[in-house]
Amino acid sequence: MFTVEQIQTAHAKVKSGADFPAYIKEIKALGVTHYEAYVADGHIDYHGRNDYTVKVPAKYEAMLINHDLKEEGFKAQLLAHQQGKTDYLTFIRMCADTGIEHWKINISNMTCSYYNLAGEEVLTEHIPQ
Repeated sequence: MFTVEQIQTAHAKVKSGADFPAYIKEIKALGVTHYEAYVADGHIDYHGRNDYTVKVPAKYEAMLINHDLKEEGFKAQLLAHQQGKTDYLTFIRMCADTGIEHWKINISNMTCSYYNLAGEEVLTEHIPQ
């Protein structure tokens, strides 16, 4: 199965949202079936078959997540990130500012779902292949 080091090597190649589809292909090849990424401190839980899980620890100091969801602002800034206009840390700060607490990637369905602090789904998108 995959290791934290393999995941970190793959993730290090992501410079903007434009790099995301290639990242998903790479971790899928490693055996990742889904994962959850948490905006507050950047920790990510990666899952594989047979309840296999690896946890990538926090990447930065904790930040506060806005309790008030700014859905339209999030969607506009997400599009800019997907077009390669912002780096990953800028994207993370934008998520916190607009009220996104975490996202879940389902590699089987090739979807990414974003959630607010209340655990409500804000947006689900298909990941380009």
